Amino acid sequence: MYSLERLPSSKERLQKQRTVVPSFNADEELSLLLKSYKGNKIRTSKYSLLSFLPKNLFEQLHRAANVYFIFLAALNFVPVVKAFQPEIAVIPIILVLAVTAVKDIWEDYHRYKSDHSINRLPCHVYSSKQQAYIEQRWQDVRVGDFVCLSSNEIIPADMLLLYSSDQRGVCYIETANLDGETNLKQRQVVSDLPLQGVESPLESFHSRIECENPNNDLSRFRGYMEHSSGLRVGLHNNNLLLRSCTVRNTETVVGIVVYAGHETKAMMNNSGPRYKRSQLESHLNTVVLWCVLLLFVMCLTAAIGHGLWLKNRKDPVFKVDTETSPALAGFYVFWTMIIVLQVLIPISLYVSIEVVKLGQIYFIHNDLALYNQQLDSRIQCRALNITEDLGQIQYLFSDKTGTLTENKMVFRRCSIYGVEYPHEENARRLEVYEADRSEEGSGRSVTLQSGRSRSLSCRHSSVSLHTLTAEEEEEEEELTNHSQPSTRAFCSRVAKEVLPDPELVRKLNWFLSPALALSDGSSGASSSLELTYITDFFLALAICNSVVVSSASQPRHVVREEQTPLKSLEEIKTMFQRLSFSPFSALSILSPPQIKASPHTLAHRMFARGKTGSLDFPPPNNSTTDKSESSLEGTLETSSLRPKPDLSSRVMEGNSGQTAGREVKDDVIDSKTDGARQDAEDLTLEEDCKSEADEELLYEAESPDEAALVHAAQAYCCTLRGRSAESLTVDLPGIGSLSVPLLHILPFDSDRKKMSVVVRHPLTGQVVVYTKGADSVIMDLTGAPKGADEAQEIYRHIREQTQNHLDSYAREGLRTLCIAKKVLEEEEYQVWLKGQLRAESSIESREELLMESALRLETSLTLLGSTGIVDRLQEEVPETIEALQKAGIKVWILTGDKKETAVNIAYACKLLGPNDQLLTASCGSKDACAALLLELQLEVDRSGVPAAGNPGTCRSGGGAGFILVIDGRTLDWALQDDLKEDFLLLSCSCKALLCCRSTPLQKSQVVRLVRDQLAVMTLAVGDGANDVSMIQEADVGIGISGQEGMQAVMSSDFAISRFKHLRKLLLVHGHWCYARLANMILYFIYKNVMFVNLLFWYQFFCGFSGSVMTNAWVLILFNLLFTSVPPLLCGVLDRHTAAHTLMQLPQLYSASKVSVPHMFWVTVLDAFYQSLVCFFVPYCAFAGSSVSVLSFGSPINASALLIILLHQVFESPTLTWIHALVWLLSAASYFGFVLLFGLFCVTCSPPTNPLGVETLQMSDPLFYIICALTTVTALIPRLLFRALFNTLHPSAVLKSAQTDREDSENYRRKMQRWNQSRPKNRLPVCADNPGLEPCSDTVS
Repeated sequence: MYSLERLPSSKERLQKQRTVVPSFNADEELSLLLKSYKGNKIRTSKYSLLSFLPKNLFEQLHRAANVYFIFLAALNFVPVVKAFQPEIAVIPIILVLAVTAVKDIWEDYHRYKSDHSINRLPCHVYSSKQQAYIEQRWQDVRVGDFVCLSSNEIIPADMLLLYSSDQRGVCYIETANLDGETNLKQRQVVSDLPLQGVESPLESFHSRIECENPNNDLSRFRGYMEHSSGLRVGLHNNNLLLRSCTVRNTETVVGIVVYAGHETKAMMNNSGPRYKRSQLESHLNTVVLWCVLLLFVMCLTAAIGHGLWLKNRKDPVFKVDTETSPALAGFYVFWTMIIVLQVLIPISLYVSIEVVKLGQIYFIHNDLALYNQQLDSRIQCRALNITEDLGQIQYLFSDKTGTLTENKMVFRRCSIYGVEYPHEENARRLEVYEADRSEEGSGRSVTLQSGRSRSLSCRHSSVSLHTLTAEEEEEEEELTNHSQPSTRAFCSRVAKEVLPDPELVRKLNWFLSPALALSDGSSGASSSLELTYITDFFLALAICNSVVVSSASQPRHVVREEQTPLKSLEEIKTMFQRLSFSPFSALSILSPPQIKASPHTLAHRMFARGKTGSLDFPPPNNSTTDKSESSLEGTLETSSLRPKPDLSSRVMEGNSGQTAGREVKDDVIDSKTDGARQDAEDLTLEEDCKSEADEELLYEAESPDEAALVHAAQAYCCTLRGRSAESLTVDLPGIGSLSVPLLHILPFDSDRKKMSVVVRHPLTGQVVVYTKGADSVIMDLTGAPKGADEAQEIYRHIREQTQNHLDSYAREGLRTLCIAKKVLEEEEYQVWLKGQLRAESSIESREELLMESALRLETSLTLLGSTGIVDRLQEEVPETIEALQKAGIKVWILTGDKKETAVNIAYACKLLGPNDQLLTASCGSKDACAALLLELQLEVDRSGVPAAGNPGTCRSGGGAGFILVIDGRTLDWALQDDLKEDFLLLSCSCKALLCCRSTPLQKSQVVRLVRDQLAVMTLAVGDGANDVSMIQEADVGIGISGQEGMQAVMSSDFAISRFKHLRKLLLVHGHWCYARLANMILYFIYKNVMFVNLLFWYQFFCGFSGSVMTNAWVLILFNLLFTSVPPLLCGVLDRHTAAHTLMQLPQLYSASKVSVPHMFWVTVLDAFYQSLVCFFVPYCAFAGSSVSVLSFGSPINASALLIILLHQVFESPTLTWIHALVWLLSAASYFGFVLLFGLFCVTCSPPTNPLGVETLQMSDPLFYIICALTTVTALIPRLLFRALFNTLHPSAVLKSAQTDREDSENYRRKMQRWNQSRPKNRLPVCADNPGLEPCSDTVS
């Protein structure tokens, strides 16, 4: 049954690939092999009741700080070094471990509940005993089981699709649970399978599956299925149904499980939140090491001091251990002091930082300014521990398409056969539409007439010519119900639809006109060759894509097709006989006798100025079509034909029946397009190319480019109506609905920069390759046709004119694509097919083989034409980039577009100023690149413009400078080891860098080069799969949830919906987060050093014995409880500068950064001074008295608490009732604890007795005098220094705060004057009524 002799050994098989057969097979070895694979039961929880305590403790011991404090707690149990009661010493570490353990077990319990509910979900699995599908739980599914699913059911495991109820063998799945994308993906049944229905006997399935071992690559699946006959069928990603996806629009599907449980791709990608180490965390580690060094010095000083004290002590009045040598006693004191001064190492700092970051993320996540109402999308914080890095960004790397621009493509113009069709009326219509939207403002209804009348609700748009807001509401509830990424690929219905170019309509109408006689060779008719190009061009636009077609009332995979032939076979044959050859044939089959004119005459007639310049051919002989009539007849008799009359009627659609209710502004748009309509009315009209009864087609595209091109083809009645795995249903102008056999799809990838479809033409039966892609790639792959010199000259002119049009489009900022085709001979196709099938069935190096196969096919192409698509900037992009540059952040754009397009967008977004100079680096060799880099560097040096390479001296966006523009080929040379330093030096000397035609790998290499060589903080932002490597390489990765899926979001640290959100995210939240955490860390260090030094000063008066002047409970709880909450509050709520000020003054972003390493020593010195004051003021007050040790320590502890709390009051820029409440509660908790402790504790703190000490002290006025004097003396120098420094050198933050206060006061005075001038019975307008503002002319 199974060819076991072909199977490798079990060990070898497990290492290289996986073998899957039905679970009910009778072979014992294969059954054991299936059982060795993991089951479908999942467990994401980490603990059980028995394993929780040891496992959680083991995990927490991975933190060095926890190990350190456990060591200190254990050390305190050693009698010779014990500092105080051992049970008290373990309280801090037990508390920290307990809090972390409670958090861990709470999270794990939720994971356990989720696992339990998922494992118990039902599904239908085939039972060989009952020969039917029975209900089983997900956890019981195993590899090799057959699973039957219905529509809207979730897929339980990774399965190969073996059967679909769809007649075309397709299944649609929604991957929102996997990658967040809501558009449906199409999956295809494995070819050549015997299964004919869900009731087919599965016992007859004897095929064997060989596939790759489990991996986390969602976009790749390699393997083959070998049937019992020995036939191998390649398997790919389109055959795989992934776990956690949902079946949609398909009644029934059957699959065989290949990966289960934790081996599924979904589970292998479930890695949880991203973890990155922030730069501040690295600085914190350095600070902690300095604290350790300081602790060591203090303990060593105490040890040496104790040894000397014992050595020099003679005739002591109290008992001293004389048996222990001074050196050994000093050694013991060293460890005792380690225990006493352990507070110097902040045990709670790491936990406090985690709590503060969670609070910061909460406020970022709930910021309404970062919320996109249209998409119902808020910012996602996927990395929980690098919020402060947002405030330290120095270099920003941005993609262009979809990041700076809308990625909502609008067809603008095209070039076919070397003739440009500018679609000027369509452009004017869009400009009027944009102007009306700007005048209307946000939330106003705009009614436009463009083919169809449609009411649009739009938000405010920038008046920039290059800007188009994407915040519009859906036009109607009908469209909203079917909203998918494809329908959002355009800002409105008006922009989506294309007003045809009159000249192109005229040429196509000649093609459609039934009244045109065969011998009619009038000069006004377009040439046969040009019509061939035009028809092939729009056919390529319609079918060279992965667009899924649906209608408003039908599922995506079921599109109604007309079955009534409305055009006879004779009419179609007559129409094609007007042409000298098949209109879909390639230029390469053009025979010399068909061209009668001389080359000079052909060139002059065809390339005359103006778009009407076309080549006229004489009437062809009927004999030229005799060979194709039989093939045409066989094809057309079986095809369902639809009427495709005059295209000019499409321009008039919806315009004849104007209603009185239309707004006046429609007439403005109508007047702008009257010229196009009048030209179209002069042409021959038959009937509308789309009947009134037809439902509107909805196109769901993975790329907005594809949707724009499909709609452009539809405007010329070349309509894509349906798609299946084997064929496409297309309406062709004048022919009707045809089924185009789809042989292969070579999808787009960033390396080839193109995609192709291989089809068998329904009219000629030829194998045709249609290709679209970047002009830089397509133009290099096109070749002159073989044949007559006239044909080659024509093609050279076509190529030359198309290149000129491409350059013109790029200068206008349009996205350009080239369209090409290739006709394959049957033998040539069969040779290529063998290699393609071999590559598809390969497991090893499958991607490389498929790439080679595609490159072999996509050669010697015939250029058909090019397209120009508008991709406007997002709203507020220029303002955002200008603000970021003023903040000292260098903005570099890395894009795959043409140089002219990138430069145009850079000007539009104000990255390039009017005084900036462009430096272009484009060369073809490494030596030329090296010489060019040096030459450009000399030019920059000679200019005298200061270099901007130093991040601290970045120029603002307003200054003039150099802009370096480099293409992808030159960038390859520049990134090599011997040239990258020169490239980096030149780039840093420029104001900005534009990398054009760059690949994803090059983007990541540029980011890595800047990050590693300059040691700066980098941020990368993008929206597509080609930006993933760049996002992951940067210190902070930002993903934009745009039109190109969720790959960028899934790999990012933060996800936003608009580029403009970067402005507030960095300038406000980044500034706040960094300042808060930096100041909180410094405050923690300050209060720990200050309190520890009190104990250290006391050692000078107790023989460095390790004794303390306070009880152990206060010593432990002082930092752990009494002073721990205020820093947390300030770390979450402090605002050193108001949000609107930070937005208006971006310079504050870099001007007010706190340097933790530098401020550390300033903080330590301040803590030393305050501790000296706090200790010696009470010491002088009690000098010569008989006060007890605890009575001496009572005012010291109270003063230390007041100093630490008031220090934060003076340092905190934000003072609210919450702050006051927390500070009061902290002070009250200390005094309440010591009072109760002194009242009820008798023997709980041996050897000292605190009973009544605090009560006695607090009843003595001297206690309060000492506390007040100590507090004032400790804090006055800091206040005086701060006041003097701010007076002589005011910071930017201080200036902005002063400006805010002055503006607020001026505003209030103006409001008061205005209120006084108004009638008394009117509601006064003031700052308390922000919704009411007076007119500017009324306020003097």
